[in-house]
Amino acid sequence: MAKSNIKEHIIEIASKLFYVNGYNATGINEIITKAEIAKATLYHHFKSKEAICIAYLERRHKSFMRSLSSYVLERPEGKQKLLAIFDYLRDMYRNDDFYGCWGIKTFGELPPDNQMISALIQKHKKEFLLFLGGIVGDNLMNISKAETEKISGGLYLLYESAITESYLHKNDWPIHLAKRIAPSLFSEAEA
Repeated sequence: MAKSNIKEHIIEIASKLFYVNGYNATGINEIITKAEIAKATLYHHFKSKEAICIAYLERRHKSFMRSLSSYVLERPEGKQKLLAIFDYLRDMYRNDDFYGCWGIKTFGELPPDNQMISALIQKHKKEFLLFLGGIVGDNLMNISKAETEKISGGLYLLYESAITESYLHKNDWPIHLAKRIAPSLFSEAEA
């Protein structure tokens, strides 16, 4: 296997383990065993478990943003496009491998002094919030920057709570409720 393929293979295996079992519950030896590689091979590509976690979070975020963006862009223009994020979340929830938000799951397991991974998760959340701001700005007319931030911030909070609560309750009712509440954020705006 080529070196880049080995690195990607390690990230893929670690990603599944981190997402399903959690960051703390996944050990280096488990990654090595599941990836069917030698310890030296793992450490050749990654200097630490934290480095693997950073690669995992980067991969998940890029995949999520690419997939969500594509999903939303395929929806009709206007207010319905703003609600597409909840349809996307519902589809993710219905997938057999839904374990909530990978970023928040990882963040919840970090010691307070782990600034590197914390900062990365915060960066990813800010990028998602900016994405929502772009969708709001493109689909609602004649609203101020403050109103755009209020609407996108509200959508962000509804989405984030829906993903967490649907995983917690093992049910998609929080997603449906968030989607029903969301239009109240922009009911007076013109599309």
